[in-house]
Amino acid sequence: MEQGEGGSTRRRGKEGETTRYKGIRMRKWGKWVAEIREPNKRSRIWLGSYSTPVAAARAYDTAVFYLRGPSARLNFPDLLAVEGSAPAASDMSAASIRKRATEVGARVDALHRQHPHASAVGEFADRVDLNKTPEPENSDCDWDGD
Repeated sequence: MEQGEGGSTRRRGKEGETTRYKGIRMRKWGKWVAEIREPNKRSRIWLGSYSTPVAAARAYDTAVFYLRGPSARLNFPDLLAVEGSAPAASDMSAASIRKRATEVGARVDALHRQHPHASAVGEFADRVDLNKTPEPENSDCDWDGD
């Protein structure tokens, strides 16, 4: 571990790469994964594999918020938008927490694939509520081939 900005600690990966986000790590082949320990248990909740560290960190943030509530230490505290108040960890199963977290991570990854040169934290993530169900896009194109 090494000391980061503002007194936070960072973990070093096997290849010496430093991650700036809590709850994630990089696989040897370049994918980023997220997981979190269940409170008062030895088991972990697998939160998925993502192409960007930001997507993995957002999945972690969603899970830690549902597990620990508003006092949770988040990677992106300004970006987490949860419908209503967070239920207590006892109200949600590990499977439902995993489902919510992987949905958020997948949306961040999708944004990155659509706009690969934009920062997922900056330009697009600030404007998009990643916890909302996406609405179908209107298409002015005629796909029938007529």
